[in-house]
Amino acid sequence: MELNELFKQAAANSKTLAEKPDNDTLLKLYALYKQATEGDAQGDGPSNSFDFVAKFKHTAWEKLKGLSNADAMQQYIDLVNQLKKG
Repeated sequence: MELNELFKQAAANSKTLAEKPDNDTLLKLYALYKQATEGDAQGDGPSNSFDFVAKFKHTAWEKLKGLSNADAMQQYIDLVNQLKKG
């Protein structure tokens, strides 16, 4: 199976996990997904300084700067597969 197909399948599987992951894992999933689909984070983050969730998401995504789309996809796939196994 091609990497893009595996990534799409992992994205679908992430919505059907038996248990909701902890916040750190959710941020990692978000950041890997954004890096895989959009590349490096742009800008300084959310304009509303009180939107803490958006700020944490942007910060997590920024930490992956320079990671290739393919590597982000593979890490996302690996993480979702790990979560499915429990």
